[in-house]
Amino acid sequence: VQLQASGGGLVQAGDSLRLSCTSSRHAISSYAMGWFRQAPGKEREFVAAITRSDGVTYYAPSVKGRFTISRDNTKRTVYLQMNSLKPEDTAVYYCSRHQSGSLDSSTAYRYWGQGTLVTVSS
Repeated sequence: VQLQASGGGLVQAGDSLRLSCTSSRHAISSYAMGWFRQAPGKEREFVAAITRSDGVTYYAPSVKGRFTISRDNTKRTVYLQMNSLKPEDTAVYYCSRHQSGSLDSSTAYRYWGQGTLVTVSS
């Protein structure tokens, strides 16, 4: 399973970005999908997840109300719309396919994309 994340870049505080994560060969419709991020010197942390069937979403408290996760199964793509970005959102963002377990735990995910860097300047 290959997941390709894109859409990162350098923006200013308050700006918006939309990240995309596309599965190049395999359908994602049967899986919950998640976004995680890892800032320099820090552990990877949960950002958002979306369930496979009914599209229920979950967010980390730090991004709730600013970020929106969505999916288009026909395009095998998951999105992360990020609004009102803050310098503390600076990190490499990874998408992943859920395997089993808690949606907010990185250990519950099996396949990871290569990550896309988001840098927010103040």
